[in-house]
Amino acid sequence: LRGSKSFTAALPGEAERNGHGLAYKSVSVGHLEAAPLSPSRLSLGRASSTATSTAAPEQGRPRDYLVLAIFSCFCPVWPINVVALVFSIMSRNSGQQGDLDGARRLGRMARLLSIVSIVLGTIIIVLYISLSFRGNSSF
Repeated sequence: LRGSKSFTAALPGEAERNGHGLAYKSVSVGHLEAAPLSPSRLSLGRASSTATSTAAPEQGRPRDYLVLAIFSCFCPVWPINVVALVFSIMSRNSGQQGDLDGARRLGRMARLLSIVSIVLGTIIIVLYISLSFRGNSSF
């Protein structure tokens, strides 16, 4: 006797459901296919990548603000702009590894630190120039 390589996971006419709420149809071994879910049957759990990409258009590659962080390194606020550069590089690495939420969070922190560095650096430069002109004009 030879056994059949096909089987039925759901009886005809019945909607058998597994623990994840997916209906299966009768197919050969190794070729189970899930029946498509209607929007009302979507679970509250983690969504698939296709559902997430159509639901939120900002799911593209997150920005790492590397150019802004490098530009901030020319400002005289060295500890802050170096940390901004490190956060930017960490954001790029997280994005390449697929951790989009972490990359987005690190990118926002790099942007914040870069902006703070540029603003503080501009204030320091303006104060230095104004004080140096003031000191030179008294002679």
